[in-house]
Amino acid sequence: MKYERRCIRRHTVCVVKKRGSKFTKFKMSSKNRKEKPKMKPIIQVVNLFHRVVELIASGVFSLIAYFCHPKECQPPIKNRILLYSASTLAAQIRQQEITSEEVVQAYIDRINEIQPILNCVVEGRFEEALEEARKCDKMLRSSNAPSIKVLTMEKPFLGVPFTTKDCIAIAGMKQTAGLVVRKNTVSDRDAETVKLMRAAGAIPIAKTNVSELAMWWESSNCIYGTSRNPYNTRHIVGGSSGGEGALIAAAGSPFGIGSDIGGSIRMPCFFNGIFGHKTTRGVVSNEGQYPSPHHEEQDVLLSLGPMCRNPFDLIPMLRVLAGKNASMLNLDSKVDLSKLKIYYMEDDGGQLLVSPVEPEIKEAMYRVIDYFARVHKVKAKKVDLKKMKKSTDLWLANMSTKDARGFAYELSNRTGVLNIWWKLAQWFTFMGPHTLIALITVLVESFGIKFGSEKHTKLIQQSRDLYLEFKDMLDDGGIFLYPTHPTAAPMHHEPLIKPFNFSYTAIINVLGVPSTACPLGLNQNGLPIGIQVIGGMYQDHLTLAVAEEIGRAFGGWVPPPLIENGATIEVPTDIALYT
Repeated sequence: MKYERRCIRRHTVCVVKKRGSKFTKFKMSSKNRKEKPKMKPIIQVVNLFHRVVELIASGVFSLIAYFCHPKECQPPIKNRILLYSASTLAAQIRQQEITSEEVVQAYIDRINEIQPILNCVVEGRFEEALEEARKCDKMLRSSNAPSIKVLTMEKPFLGVPFTTKDCIAIAGMKQTAGLVVRKNTVSDRDAETVKLMRAAGAIPIAKTNVSELAMWWESSNCIYGTSRNPYNTRHIVGGSSGGEGALIAAAGSPFGIGSDIGGSIRMPCFFNGIFGHKTTRGVVSNEGQYPSPHHEEQDVLLSLGPMCRNPFDLIPMLRVLAGKNASMLNLDSKVDLSKLKIYYMEDDGGQLLVSPVEPEIKEAMYRVIDYFARVHKVKAKKVDLKKMKKSTDLWLANMSTKDARGFAYELSNRTGVLNIWWKLAQWFTFMGPHTLIALITVLVESFGIKFGSEKHTKLIQQSRDLYLEFKDMLDDGGIFLYPTHPTAAPMHHEPLIKPFNFSYTAIINVLGVPSTACPLGLNQNGLPIGIQVIGGMYQDHLTLAVAEEIGRAFGGWVPPPLIENGATIEVPTDIALYT
């Protein structure tokens, strides 16, 4: 039986069809689909009520957006430089086929073009970046310049610009974390990851927007406002690395650094249609990230990692970010995809107050499963991990602190002084320095899981048990396919009525294992969708190899049109053209 994949208009619609007949929905054989376990009646009733609330609220937000927020998309690309991968740009700069100054200037021009539409950048260092680019070009032209081979090994990203989210320190730039009281806080040194990127020759050009204190999945705060999705500005960019995700997706940066404590790399990558990687815990340094974890249990949840349009940039960038720990990840080992063991779940099994996974996201996952079965002869196995239904509770338990330094402490800028009722009164009079969701989080936290309580102890044990289940499943060359998020990017403020949807990514932070967000085109509304590929501890090279293969097979990032010589050109989604 022969199959083919057809893409219509910039990868907006993807179908799998059989010769001679057309399927509008991918179907697995009955023996591959296990009957789903039934939910308890009370959970079914609560979820049904929540679904009704979601639908009503979604209609209200749609009306508000229609009358108050004109629909816009990112403008066409006017410079072909913006289409190439960071690795390709670095090679061209080393070989003096193009100058670093040209590349940096192209990205500065693009940022200036998209910023009024997307509001994703909070601060630039354009003049400094151009000066550093000129020094790079001058060094390459000198008679005593290192050989191309030496530069490839020691300065793999020489002259290539990059960006980071606001929470990651760059010397001489603000590090507000979206908190008003920190609006004038300037970093006196680089974060460790920024240091490593500079040592690899990369040039920081800007910092990007985040949610308040990086603890919500819409990037909006009272200093810089709300960032907007490049595929439809009525929709969110995710959080907390949302500004970063939007900027990279809009070709405003070739790659960047994000941080992820509950999905803050993977959700923005999913909503904006780019690649991103949450590393195995403890591999990449968290030094220089604010807010910094208060204790070891929180520190292992947090992971800094790469975000990019081209999956072939992930391994070279991770090799730099991991520094001396890169050898732990076997990044140079060749992966035989035909020997993989693939497991999957199409949803969490029916978690309380979490949206159902949209059919188009499930279909996208089955396209990947079908591809690996046909091309690599690897048959995926569906599993049912019961504890995934407790993802939200497991993450909240692992985030709880024994010294009571919770979110209220963070909102006070770690002074310990915060009158939540006064702050709420200020918000209702439009004079408050905090977002509504930040204040709600403080209130909810006060009634949440207490460190050391019987419930906390039980949930921590269940987290360990789930980790052992994943270890048994993935340690022998296995990967796990799972939705990154149950829905495509919702409209602005809509996350308020579906706050626990982040649990699809948060549970992976609890486990500490690597996870790579992979885009799979656009849904029928023109918004990006995708899945995450999860591996065993220190098996990052497996998830990254699968991400590269998914990029090759399905096209990856969907670019805007290109304008050249006055003509508008639809850009092919074949990533090989830009690698």
